[in-house]
Amino acid sequence: MKIIISGFGGQGVLSLGKFISYSAIEENLNTSWLPSYGPEMRGGTANCSVIYSAEEIAAPVIDKPDVLIAFNEPSLVKFENSVKEGGVIIINSDIVHLKTTRKDVKFYEIPVDTLASAINKRGANVYMLGVLLPIFKDISEEAAIGAIQHVFENKPKVIPSNIECLKAGIEYMKQRI
Repeated sequence: MKIIISGFGGQGVLSLGKFISYSAIEENLNTSWLPSYGPEMRGGTANCSVIYSAEEIAAPVIDKPDVLIAFNEPSLVKFENSVKEGGVIIINSDIVHLKTTRKDVKFYEIPVDTLASAINKRGANVYMLGVLLPIFKDISEEAAIGAIQHVFENKPKVIPSNIECLKAGIEYMKQRI
């Protein structure tokens, strides 16, 4: 699976990539995580490429992602045409008000900021991880919980609300696929 996640710095773009990579590791898959961000970080542009596979990964660079997650409009504009035919584009519809012009991809508009904030004000990226699991199919909820526990091992107080965000995202997406 080849994924591009993009948005503003501070939206949890890079962290979402880490969550996916650690989840893949929990499933004994090979993975790569390649961050890219502007010098200003928070508020600037940020994106990352994540690849996971049962096969060896030759290079972390993605030309044609299977999935694009756009947390802001510039990200959708920049990456939508690179998504492979039959791929998936997911937007944070709280911020992105554009639609894709593509007819050959699945397109999901999800108000992740609103939905996650009812549980955890900083949980939009973990909510999005939950949204992705029914799409990925090869990463289990248990593996994602393991990734959350790993990433937040030094902040154990935030683990329960993040797991709740994950589960809410899974349930939200199961109703839409």
